[in-house]
Amino acid sequence: MNYEVKQIDKFRFIEEGEGEPLILLHGLFGALSNFQDLIEYFKNSHKVVVPLLPLFDLDIFHTSVGGLEKHVHKFIEARNYDQIHLLGNSLGGHVALVHVLKHPERIKSLILTGSSGLFENGMGDSYPKRGDYEYIKRKTEVTFYDPATATKELVDEVYEICNNRLKVIKIIALAKSAIRNNLGEELSQISQPTLLIWGNDDTITPPFVAKEFNKLIPNSELFFINKCGHAPMMEVPAEFNKILEEFLTKLKQPAATIA
Repeated sequence: MNYEVKQIDKFRFIEEGEGEPLILLHGLFGALSNFQDLIEYFKNSHKVVVPLLPLFDLDIFHTSVGGLEKHVHKFIEARNYDQIHLLGNSLGGHVALVHVLKHPERIKSLILTGSSGLFENGMGDSYPKRGDYEYIKRKTEVTFYDPATATKELVDEVYEICNNRLKVIKIIALAKSAIRNNLGEELSQISQPTLLIWGNDDTITPPFVAKEFNKLIPNSELFFINKCGHAPMMEVPAEFNKILEEFLTKLKQPAATIA
């Protein structure tokens, strides 16, 4: 499925459907393909928006979680989105958390899946190796419970990034920024309804991370999906979409009145 990538000023994004905005923030090796099933499902009920985060376009001093959050904030302001359901996977979840903490006023709900911000094994025991396709293939497969989810197309995308010296430097800068930017002491400030959808077999942000988010974010609920790794919306899209739809439907219902 091909989507039109719009460009307005310095912002590149896709926007499908109508309704309350559902903004999707991808991770460190993320691409539009990560959200394909989610976009197709929710564009019938929401305005689904995927900003392409400038992972490799910021100068090295702003190549950080904070730098990406500033870009997202300017994008939301420029597009004048409101009543936003903000969803982030992996590093995108971390950016979403920082945004909600800094600019909560336009955010109606927060959805995190495999988010960094507390703990992550992003690089495992080593940094990306240039020119070693099999190594990149293995590292990409580890993202998922089922290695077959790491298609050749996906591995090729990651390989292209890791074979570019400047991109590798920026990937490492972002990964280090995520590790430094621990939000544990700030999460109690989040008041928005928050949905946590986690793979029970996530080795990058393991299940204990989800439980800690659930404990620290006051108005949060946690769902685990079995036989699922770090990117549930890619690996088990039907189950992911069902959980998310129930959460969003519940938010539309008026609060129960006390007789």
